[in-house]
Amino acid sequence: MSAPPKAVQRELRDIVRTLEAVRFRLIGVEATLPPSPAETDRLQDVDKEETDAVTELRSVIQCVLKNSLQPLIGDLRDATALVIPEPEEEDG
Repeated sequence: MSAPPKAVQRELRDIVRTLEAVRFRLIGVEATLPPSPAETDRLQDVDKEETDAVTELRSVIQCVLKNSLQPLIGDLRDATALVIPEPEEEDG
């Protein structure tokens, strides 16, 4: 049995709220990472192959937020905003 579209939209709204919470958690985790020497001293010559773990963690979090999570949240929000016509009642 399939779910009515409005029920699906309600479920998507709940999912968006959950994803927003995950997004804020990731932002918080990123904020707790200390800056690496390469980030604090812009004049320092840094070999990309020797990027430290903190910079790599920050980079992964930023990429997930920008390239995956934010577009996902936006697409789901758009889906919850679609106008779904009410089913017509049958005269019987």
